[in-house]
Amino acid sequence: MSNRFFFGDSDSSESGEDSLPYPKPLPRAAFLTPDFDPATYLSTLRNRHQTLEDLRAELRDRSQDISKELLDLVNENYQEFLSLGSSLQGGDEKVEEVRLGLLGFKRDVEGLKRKVDERRLEVKELVAEKKEIRRQMQLGRTLLQMDQRLQELERSLMVTSNENHQENQVGVEDIELSDSWNEGDEGEGESIPVSRLRRHAQRYLLIQRMVKRVGPQHPFVINQGLRMERLRNTILLDLGNALKQIVAGDHEQVTKVLGIYRDLGEPQEVLKVLSERRP
Repeated sequence: MSNRFFFGDSDSSESGEDSLPYPKPLPRAAFLTPDFDPATYLSTLRNRHQTLEDLRAELRDRSQDISKELLDLVNENYQEFLSLGSSLQGGDEKVEEVRLGLLGFKRDVEGLKRKVDERRLEVKELVAEKKEIRRQMQLGRTLLQMDQRLQELERSLMVTSNENHQENQVGVEDIELSDSWNEGDEGEGESIPVSRLRRHAQRYLLIQRMVKRVGPQHPFVINQGLRMERLRNTILLDLGNALKQIVAGDHEQVTKVLGIYRDLGEPQEVLKVLSERRP
C-alpha cells in the first residue's frame, strides 16, 4: 500500500494546519485479501501520520459501516428469505422417494451378496470335489502301478499264484521257483547271480514303499497280501540257496548277499540259513 498524502484546500491555510498531511481513508480492498493479517497490515501503517486514537475511531467507523451494509442487505432480501420456506414445500415427498429408492437398492445389494455367498460356497465344494477326484485318480494310478510291479516281479521270479488256493497256508510247496539263480549274469561270469537277486530285492522294496504310500489298510493292499508273502518267501529262498552254495572263503559274495538281507530287513533269516548249512 503506497503511503500518499493529500493536503487541504487554500481556505484552510489560514488556520495554521495547512502544512500537516492528512491521511487518506483506509481502503476496503486491503481488508479483502485472502491472507489478511491485522498485525502485518498495521505494520504497513508506520509512516501514516495519524494518532492511535484516530486510527481506532476510523476502524470503528468502518466496522459500523459494514454492519449497516449487512443489515441493509438482509432488509432488501427479507421477502426472499420469507418465501424460501414456501419454496421448499414438497421436499418431504422428494426425500421419501429417495429413501425408498435407497431401501430398494439396499435390498438388491443384499440379494446379490447372498447369491455371491452361495456361489462361493458352491465353488468351494466343487474345488474340494475336484481335489478328491484328483486324489482318487492318483491313488488309482498307484494301485495300477503296484499291480504291474507285482506281475513283473512274479514273472521275473517265475512265481505262479493258484487263485483256487489263495486261502491255504503259504509255504515253500506253494511257490514255483526258477532255477535262474544257478545261471550266471551275462558278461559277469559269476556262478551265483547276486546282481539278479539284488534287482529282485529292489523291486520288492519298491512295492513295499508303494504299500506305505497307499496305506496297509487299503482293501487292494489287503487283497494282495498273499502275493506279497509269496514274493517275499521266494526272494528269501533264492537268497538262502545262493548263500548255501557260496564257496567257503568267498567273502565278497557273502558280503553282497548279507547286504541284500540287510536291505530287506531280514537279518534273522541269515541265522536260519547258516544253521541249516552246518553239517
